[in-house]
Amino acid sequence: MAFDTIMVFQDQFKNHILPDHIHILNVSFLVPEMRREFGGCAGNIAYGLKLLGGNPRILATVGEDDGPYRSRLSQYGLDQSGVKTLPGTYTAQCFITTDHDDNQITAFHPGAMGRSHENHARDVMAGVSLGIVGPDGRDGMMQNVQELADAKVPFIFDPGQALPILSGEDLLKSLELATWCTVNDYELQLVCNKTGLSVDQIAARLDALIVTLGAQGSRIYAGNQVIEVAAARVDAVVDPTGCGDAYRGGLLYGIAQGWSLGKSARLASVMGALKIAQRGPQTYQPSRDEIAARFAETFGERPW
Repeated sequence: MAFDTIMVFQDQFKNHILPDHIHILNVSFLVPEMRREFGGCAGNIAYGLKLLGGNPRILATVGEDDGPYRSRLSQYGLDQSGVKTLPGTYTAQCFITTDHDDNQITAFHPGAMGRSHENHARDVMAGVSLGIVGPDGRDGMMQNVQELADAKVPFIFDPGQALPILSGEDLLKSLELATWCTVNDYELQLVCNKTGLSVDQIAARLDALIVTLGAQGSRIYAGNQVIEVAAARVDAVVDPTGCGDAYRGGLLYGIAQGWSLGKSARLASVMGALKIAQRGPQTYQPSRDEIAARFAETFGERPW
């Protein structure tokens, strides 16, 4: 769980940075446009699952500034029993300043996320039948992988933005214990590079490897099968932030319903398409009927 603060500089960074004075850089940007979003993979995925009618349980660490986020979770009826507040910390926060050329200057403060290993999955496992281990502190991720495996709970391993802090050994262990793995095409190449495994070798360790391909849809490697899943129609491309999490929410919902991976990924595609038309990772609000209609439009059948 994280707060994302996005600011827009009404000019170009290059007009205010002197290339021959980079060694004494001291710049200030006036940002009259600013918004604060609720984010983080756990919050985003849980939000999408709730829209679909699921009952997700969030496992995350937050700081003493967690009040607004906890109020939001309560507003949507999301289970907070696995959310732990760590005294003396801030909730993870990302500060992004964008200029008119879409260049970005980003600062990320991990805060409570860096101590995610102080919060155990095993303590909130009662009634849980499916899990996902997403980007988090390294120790927390590896702990969650092991505790879900120990409890024999099938789970998705979703390394995402945490790939730089995970070693090849970490990845190999996680792929060995996970049931499924989700990555985008760029992340898949990083996993291959770090583990020394080919795509086929990674897929062989799992029930399925699900690779998202942006506007080209997604691809599932399962056994000797490769399943291509089309991207759903989008109303507008406004903000891709959180689209991967919306996709994962749809995927988890389908798996939890006992659907095939192909049908689950089709629902995931619809959720990503609906999210990209809205600014922010938790602002899209389609009804189940609207989700079903977009599914039928793209794939020729209703999901429920």
